[in-house]
Amino acid sequence: MTEIIPPDQPTRDDAEQESGARMSFFDHLVELRTRLIRSLLGIGLGMVVGMFISQHVINLISEPMQRALRANHLDEHLYYTSPAGYIGLYITLGLYLGIALAMPYVLYQIWLFVAPGLYKHERRAASGFIVSSMVLFVCGVAFGYFVLLPQVLTFLVAFANEGPIKPLISINEYFELILVVLVGLGVIFELPVLIFILSLFGIVTPKFLLRNFRYAMLIITIVAAIVTPTPDATTMLIFMAPMIALYLVGIVVSWSVLRRKRRAEAKPRVGVS
Repeated sequence: MTEIIPPDQPTRDDAEQESGARMSFFDHLVELRTRLIRSLLGIGLGMVVGMFISQHVINLISEPMQRALRANHLDEHLYYTSPAGYIGLYITLGLYLGIALAMPYVLYQIWLFVAPGLYKHERRAASGFIVSSMVLFVCGVAFGYFVLLPQVLTFLVAFANEGPIKPLISINEYFELILVVLVGLGVIFELPVLIFILSLFGIVTPKFLLRNFRYAMLIITIVAAIVTPTPDATTMLIFMAPMIALYLVGIVVSWSVLRRKRRAEAKPRVGVS
C-alpha cells in the first residue's frame, strides 16, 4: 500500500542519515584523527612503493623524448647536469608516485569520514563524483602521454635540428615539462565535473552553455595557445580538440542534471507501508 508521507515525517533515508549524525563533536574529532593518521600511513607506504618503481617510471617517461630524438637521428640519451641531479629526480618522482598511488586510499578515508552524515542519494552522487573525477584525470594524463607529447617533442627536436646547434636534454628539465603537460591535461579533463557542480547549484544550464559556445571556443583557443609548449598550429589544434569535446560532454551532463532536478521537483514524496 502506498501512502503520502507528510513533510515533517522522516523517511527511511532521513533515518539513515540521522543515525550516522548522532556522533558528538569529540567523536567527530577522534574519527577525523583516525582518518588522517590512516591517510598519512597510506601515503607513506605509497612513497616506499614509489621509490621501488621510480626507475621503471623514469624509463617510461623518457621514452617519448627518446623516440623524438631517434626520429631525428640524434643521440637518444638524456643527461643530468648536477652531481645530485639524478638522485634528486629519483626521490622526487618517488614522492609524487607515492601520493598518486595512495590517493584512492586517501579518498576512501575521506569518504568513510563524510559518508555517515550524508543521505543515501547524496552518498551515491558523491561516490559517482569521485570515481568520474579519477577516471577523467587518468584519461587526461593518457591523452597527454600517448597523443600530445609525441607531437610536441617531435616538433621541438625537429625545429632545433635544422641548424648547427644540437639538443642536450636535461632529464630534470624534461621531467618538469612532462609534469606540467600531464597534470595540466589531467586537470583540464575535469571540465565535465566542473560543469556538473555548476549545474547542480543552478549556476549554468544547457541553454546557457549552448548560447555561449562561441565565447567558450574563444577561451579554449586562448588557453590552448598559452599552455601549448610549441607555436605550431597542429599541436594547438590537438590540444583544443579534447577541450571542445569535453565542453560538449559538459552540455550533456548539464542537461542530465537539469532533467533530474525537474523530475525530483515534480515527484511527490511517497513511502511504502
